[in-house]
Amino acid sequence: MRLLNRFRLKNRILKNAAWIIVCKIIQALLSVVVTMLSARYLGPSNYGVINYAMSIFAFILPVMQLGFDQILVSEYVDSPEKEGEIIGTAMCMNLLSAFVCYIAALGFVLIANHDETVTFIVCALYGICIFFQAIMMLQYWFQSQLLSKYTSVVMLVAYFLVSVYKIILLITGKDIYWFAISETIEYLIVSVLMLIIFKRLRKTKFCFSRERASKMLRRGRYYIVAAMMVTIFAQTDKIMLKLMIGADAVGYYSAATTCAAMTAFVFVAIIDSARPSILESKKKNPKTYEDNVSMLYSVIIYFAMIQSLLIALFAGPIVNILYGEDYAPSIDILRLIVWYTTFSYLGAVRNVWILAEDEYKVLWKINLSGSLLNIVLNYFLIPVMGTMGAALASLLTQIFTNVIIGFIIKSIRRNNYLMIRGLNPVMLIKKLKASL
Repeated sequence: MRLLNRFRLKNRILKNAAWIIVCKIIQALLSVVVTMLSARYLGPSNYGVINYAMSIFAFILPVMQLGFDQILVSEYVDSPEKEGEIIGTAMCMNLLSAFVCYIAALGFVLIANHDETVTFIVCALYGICIFFQAIMMLQYWFQSQLLSKYTSVVMLVAYFLVSVYKIILLITGKDIYWFAISETIEYLIVSVLMLIIFKRLRKTKFCFSRERASKMLRRGRYYIVAAMMVTIFAQTDKIMLKLMIGADAVGYYSAATTCAAMTAFVFVAIIDSARPSILESKKKNPKTYEDNVSMLYSVIIYFAMIQSLLIALFAGPIVNILYGEDYAPSIDILRLIVWYTTFSYLGAVRNVWILAEDEYKVLWKINLSGSLLNIVLNYFLIPVMGTMGAALASLLTQIFTNVIIGFIIKSIRRNNYLMIRGLNPVMLIKKLKASL
């Protein structure tokens, strides 16, 4: 019976991951076409302004989420009978924080870009999407139930509709403001469809609980600071490029980072699908749990190295085909920045281990040190190397925060041991055989 249950669980995990990956592949193909056409139409400057707006709201997203994006799966696993209370509390708290964050972000733009009306309007339009992102916290219930096929299809449908919308904008020659609102439309569609599907699957009523809110905030607060720090060294480069060089530099840099992250959905799908089983095995069998973490590391490490090598080798054709000759400066940036993504995936796996071990209090140390390092590196490297300096700063920061610091902080050294075990190709072979 135990073997049968394990087989069923593994089968559900594989199906869950397959749904995510297939839908994301289709979405990625759409994204390549639409992003290519949009970037060519907008040009490096306007494309840079759009990405500047994305960076601004990426900064405040961790505060809006209150760390719930990291703990909700665990909350559902630990208290499945309280799902209505968990969902209702999370949504209420996130909508309130979204309002505060929206006002704060626009205040920053008004001060930092006081003489740039276009930039302010684009940020104001783009930022509306965070209200719907608050509702989309419901996706973590689907993830906890290994029902990601629903969210994957919903997101694919929404992206398809928004892609059609963008193509219409290109045909009719609309200005940048129409493109700025596209993210809001996408998240609106996703949140509405997700709510409808949940109500069809469950008759659960949402409710708010002050006690639950307090518990979730106590647990999630460590992730707020940690996620903010991650965002700082993920988005500081674009903001500093905009303020120190200009929108064109952001456009070139954003094109390179977009190309580097083309396959990110595969790694996100693998990690998200593995998270529930890792958390479950932690409660049942310590050895199986550590084997699962090492196997996940092995899959991520080797797949990430392969994709980074291929993208680096074919950086020229990739940029020229997707963005055109106007974005030629992005080629060298891509060859360097793509290795940044490899190390960032290691951090995502480590965060699963930290969640399972309740070691989240250490996150602020990791990410604060990484953020400070990234700001310092960008400050000194951008004036000397321009966009290449920002790329190098990002790569060095990821290596430090996801590998080196694990040997410095005693409480997470065990994770680094599991990561080193993952370097053994035997772990990858075992995982591949088990999947067949």
